[in-house]
Amino acid sequence: MAVSHSREPGFSIGIEEEFWLVDRESRDLATDPAADFLKDCKAELGDQVSSEFMRCQVETGTKVCNSAAEARDQLTHMRSTVADIAARYDMALLAASTHPFAQWDSQKHTEGERYSTIARDLRTVVDRLLICGMHVHVGIEDDDLRIELMAQASYFLPHLLALTTSSPFWRGRDTGLQTFRLSVFDNLPRTGLPEVFGSWAEYRRHVDMLIQAGVIEDGTKLWWDLRPSDRWPTLEMRIADVCTDLEDAICVASITRCLMRMLYRLRRNNQRWRIYSNMLVRENRWRACRYGSDAGDKTGLIDFGRAEIVPYADLLEEIIELIRPDAEHFGCVAEVEHARTIIARGTSARRQREIYTDAVEKGASPRDALLAVADHLIAHTVPGEKSAV
Repeated sequence: MAVSHSREPGFSIGIEEEFWLVDRESRDLATDPAADFLKDCKAELGDQVSSEFMRCQVETGTKVCNSAAEARDQLTHMRSTVADIAARYDMALLAASTHPFAQWDSQKHTEGERYSTIARDLRTVVDRLLICGMHVHVGIEDDDLRIELMAQASYFLPHLLALTTSSPFWRGRDTGLQTFRLSVFDNLPRTGLPEVFGSWAEYRRHVDMLIQAGVIEDGTKLWWDLRPSDRWPTLEMRIADVCTDLEDAICVASITRCLMRMLYRLRRNNQRWRIYSNMLVRENRWRACRYGSDAGDKTGLIDFGRAEIVPYADLLEEIIELIRPDAEHFGCVAEVEHARTIIARGTSARRQREIYTDAVEKGASPRDALLAVADHLIAHTVPGEKSAV
């Protein structure tokens, strides 16, 4: 039963990050890590660490956090702990949504009923799922309010994606995109932008129909860019690439949290953010994949009110001002304004390209240039550790 909207939601946050496990010598993916690796991780982190679909992946998740500082402490501890344990098995931790040169057809999926069912149902489509992401949960206790805010928040999904791009390479080739991850992920069913529903009951009727038909077991098989969590009373933002730098992850999580509260404030004042068609938001989604937050004559996202392309940096300033009361409320103004730093020095995707290009220009082979990219990613995954492998 829904609770009254008169009480402000908790807007707690939780952050899930997916990482690559790589061989320390080759920097290629660790195709079959020792079983004791995950056992050791669980001994240190408990349920905050888990396997992912591919054996070469590992996922971490914070506990419920009420501040950016709390989330930062937990992410720092988890990244450092998993990296230290990986080193015992001659592996390193790498944060990027695609590996610079790994081959998907050389990987093995994790054993277990859930993963085996996915592999059987989706076949080669899921075999190619050599991608990592970051998910941000925002606590909104009221069922109907979650559905209402989901529809409005979809507008901002491309803006969040543009701040996190970290997957420009695929199988050793520059894709020309800032994030190639969604091009892979969108081949799965039930992905992309969420549908618009009028109520929690309407949402559940649609989900329950798929369950009754035997298509899915539960709502966790809805892999939308933004979805109501099937496990917790949260809205889960899933469009983001995993951030190589931890401070970028805290920034995007903070902006996501503030956007949700901003939309709630509008509702409290009998206003709402306009819901635009998925056709329009999907166009910005593609532009975020292609151009990210980079500046240029053809880059930027569409401002639907003006019906024109606007430089991303300008749109970001508008968002920062829009959510400033919420950032002040949560005490995360510095974390939100870190987005300007991301724009100035570039996301992980831009820096990966710069490292690759610089290495080639200095005489490195394409393979060695990709190794330099991998070394950079490994060195910047764990806060405070900037030395190459």
